Amino acid sequence: MRRAALRLCTLNKGLLTPARGLTQGSQNPEKQNVFHILEACSPIHVNHGVCVRDKLREIVGASTNWRDHVKAMEERKLLQSFLAKSQEGLPPRRMKDSYIEVLLPLGSQPELREKYLTVQNTVRFGRILEDLDSLGVLVCYMHTRIHSAKMSPLSIVTALVDKIDLCKKNLSPEQDIKFSGHVSWVGKTSMEVKMRMFQLHGNEFCPVLDATFVMVARDSENKGPAFVNPLIPESPEEEELFRQGELNKGRRVAFSSTSLLKMAPSAEERTTIHEMFLSTLDPKTISFRSRILPPNAMWMENSKLKSLEICHPQERNIFNRIFGGFLMRKAYELGWATACNFGGSRPFVVAVDDIMFQKPVEVGSLLFLSSQVCFTQGNYIQVRVHSEVASLQNKEHTTTNVFHFTFMSEKEVPLVCPRTYGESMLYLDGQRHFNSMSVPVNLRKDFLVEP
Repeated sequence: MRRAALRLCTLNKGLLTPARGLTQGSQNPEKQNVFHILEACSPIHVNHGVCVRDKLREIVGASTNWRDHVKAMEERKLLQSFLAKSQEGLPPRRMKDSYIEVLLPLGSQPELREKYLTVQNTVRFGRILEDLDSLGVLVCYMHTRIHSAKMSPLSIVTALVDKIDLCKKNLSPEQDIKFSGHVSWVGKTSMEVKMRMFQLHGNEFCPVLDATFVMVARDSENKGPAFVNPLIPESPEEEELFRQGELNKGRRVAFSSTSLLKMAPSAEERTTIHEMFLSTLDPKTISFRSRILPPNAMWMENSKLKSLEICHPQERNIFNRIFGGFLMRKAYELGWATACNFGGSRPFVVAVDDIMFQKPVEVGSLLFLSSQVCFTQGNYIQVRVHSEVASLQNKEHTTTNVFHFTFMSEKEVPLVCPRTYGESMLYLDGQRHFNSMSVPVNLRKDFLVEP
């Protein structure tokens, strides 16, 4: 929802294809929301599209100038009357009602490339995270749009990045990229969004990644929850997508209930930690206090990197908080640097999961990011990035996000060893996230995604 979104342009209706699992049916294309987006906005540059950022501003009525943001948010208070008193009072929607495609014209607009370019001539994955976040919000606004209201009374924000899995495809900065997305599951006030990313190879867009985000709807002032339209599957494929959304919700609840912050490690995990502890004892001293590193290992405390960001107005979203995509990009880039420093080679990202947006980050905050390797196996490096903000009044630090990234190195990496009980819990948490990865990938040089 920030300047990265300015680079995304919705596709011309001639390029639209139904998402896999979506029912096309007999419908008038003039009434599809994708075509409606194009008709509602002035065309720019490629495919007569509109910028995602501009469309989000139009939907919310956000100010383009920081000096006017207070007035713009005051005007949004008048939209409270459009909020539904219950979900039953909202018309149901179909998956295809929220389906949109978005083009990132790296090939046809070379001036965009430098913002996405790494020194290795690949695409910066941190920028892709920003774009996915913007797309997810726009998809949800398509699902919840109210035709009688000029602006949406809802404030839709990212609650969770459930999963991002990457395919074995090289991301070239010289070929167009296409995103697609739609709402796949709906609760009372939350929505799951499925997104896919493709890159042009020859005359065909080939899959690059699959992403699942969870978005929540809040009132026009972003102060409390708001109801969203129910979702009606129209085919067996859509019913399966909806069922998977229910399973995802259950999995998240189960994962949270067994968190190491709430429950002791399992017997198997306790054995793992004890064996690691024994492997670090010095056999010459026969003492629990004398610790040495096993061969090809590194202490976890020595794998840390930290950074500080000053959150300027330039990084705000349409609700005048710091853009979630910006936070993800900064966390990812620090995590990548941590994996690079630890493994001794340029790693590539394999999976992103369980990014929880616990608290919003206010403009003007001091944002502290702390990254460390918490688990390794073979060529894999599991990195955890902790984000917190400092209050300028009382200097207290508050956690806002925890990020989990799985990287793969070009060569086998050292074992990471915890020293303390707290680090042992981080190790087990990293192991759990690593084991939740959908399908471990084989090392492929053509699958290189850098920050």
